[in-house]
Amino acid sequence: MAIYDHPVKALNGGDASLADYQGKAALVVNVASKCGLTPQYEGLQKLQDTYADRGFTVLGFPCNQFLEQEPGTADEIQEFCSVNYGVTFPLFAKIDVNGEQQDPLYAELNQAADVADGHTGDIRWNFEKFLLSPAGEIVGRFSPTVVPEDPDLVSAVEAQLPV
Repeated sequence: MAIYDHPVKALNGGDASLADYQGKAALVVNVASKCGLTPQYEGLQKLQDTYADRGFTVLGFPCNQFLEQEPGTADEIQEFCSVNYGVTFPLFAKIDVNGEQQDPLYAELNQAADVADGHTGDIRWNFEKFLLSPAGEIVGRFSPTVVPEDPDLVSAVEAQLPV
């Protein structure tokens, strides 16, 4: 199944479609509001602000699987992200990224190897990142500890954008 064919729900529970982002480079990230890595929202928003007009977007998928660090309702998540980090990139409904209830999108993403250490399989923690080409190909996987400002991540994003 192509990345853009996976069904998703908007944060508010309404229908959404990843096909809306076809033709754009995208950074898919499992996010959480009560994690030590939560300040990465700031860097993710900076990437969004810097590259959105060149055909890029961040796509955030809240997940509560790691020490229940995303316990909030959709409204609470939206408010937290907006008030604390000025998030304007799309956020989707809370999902499982590992385990029996793993979202099919993440079953596909998890097959990609981390660019630094070759890790494949289960998501290791909140804020693991997957870079998609405008055609929807997985072109990079980055560890949760790789910050959005990391030069290798920024270079990878830029390599997917039109000149």
